[in-house]
Order: sequence, then C-alpha cells, then structure tokens
Amino acid sequence: MRNRYLRPARHLPEIYLYRAPVDFRKQANGLALMVELELGQSPFSGALYAFTNRQRNKIKCLMWEDNGFVLYYKALAEEKFKWPSPADELMPLTGEQINWLLDGVDISLLKGHKTLHYDAVG
Repeated sequence: MRNRYLRPARHLPEIYLYRAPVDFRKQANGLALMVELELGQSPFSGALYAFTNRQRNKIKCLMWEDNGFVLYYKALAEEKFKWPSPADELMPLTGEQINWLLDGVDISLLKGHKTLHYDAVG
C-alpha cells in the first residue's frame, strides 16, 4: 500500500462523521459554525469533523489545531464516497475508519454480529 501523507492521523482521539450532505461553498468558519450551532459541540476541542457534499464525491474534514483550523479537502475524479445513511447527525469514527472511508471502503458494513445475552439454554 502506498504511503499517504496528507491524511488524518490514525491516533486522533475524536473523529465525527456528519451524515447529512453539506453545502460545499462553506469553508472552515462556516463548517465550524455548523459544528457549534447545529451540533452543540465546540469546534475548538481538537476533534475532527468530516462532511460530504450532496453528490458524495467530495469530502471536507475540519479540525482545530492550536491556533487555527485545518481544512482537509478531497474531490474524487470518479466514483463516490460510501457514506452511511443519515440516521443520526453524527457518527463517531476511529482514525482507521476515516482513512478507510477516504480509500473508498463502505464503513457502514464494518459491523460485527450483535452480542447475544441468554439466561438459559432450554
């Protein structure tokens, strides 16, 4: 696998995927305002927030780093990102999962079997 240098770090403690499509005319301040007003979270916490456009062919990641916002932007030449359906506004991710998403993996399918709890066999 090729090295990817401009990617979110795999050890980021907080990563959130915003599931609904976003107007991609919004830049860092507009996305930060959305995090603050719509999600009720602080955009200055150091958490990474990932957004996509309506066509699902672009992604923006927003993160506060010490003294300013970092805005990561990727536009696909072909295909679309495999974005989970908007059941809830935010979906927590790991650093590995956000990188899988950027690679085109459908992260909504990465679920194991449900845990079962029984009191008796018979």
